[in-house]
Amino acid sequence: VQLQASGGGWVQPGGSLRLSCAASGLSFGPSPMAWFRQTPGKEREFIAAGGTGRAPRYADSVKGRFIISRDNDKNTAFLQMNSLKPEDTAIYYCASRRWWITTYDKDVAYDYWGQGTLVTVSS
Repeated sequence: VQLQASGGGWVQPGGSLRLSCAASGLSFGPSPMAWFRQTPGKEREFIAAGGTGRAPRYADSVKGRFIISRDNDKNTAFLQMNSLKPEDTAIYYCASRRWWITTYDKDVAYDYWGQGTLVTVSS
């Protein structure tokens, strides 16, 4: 299984970015996809999770600003990030596992991880 995250970069506060996570080697349709982020010296933080046919789940810190989505035909998940703030600066990781789990907001629940993509929000 491979997850390839992309789309990070630099953006000014208030701007938008869309991250992508291309998956291979797993049955993408049933697999939940999640996004986490991490900054130096801090633990990995849950951002969003979604499964086919399931309502997406978000961390309070990004609710109303970020949107998780997926294209099952292209085996790709997305994270649309709007109204970005400097505190959103982090390395963003996509993650997956073979089926939905109630502990979707815990990084230990996921078996597969992308390599991370850096998002920098500054003026």
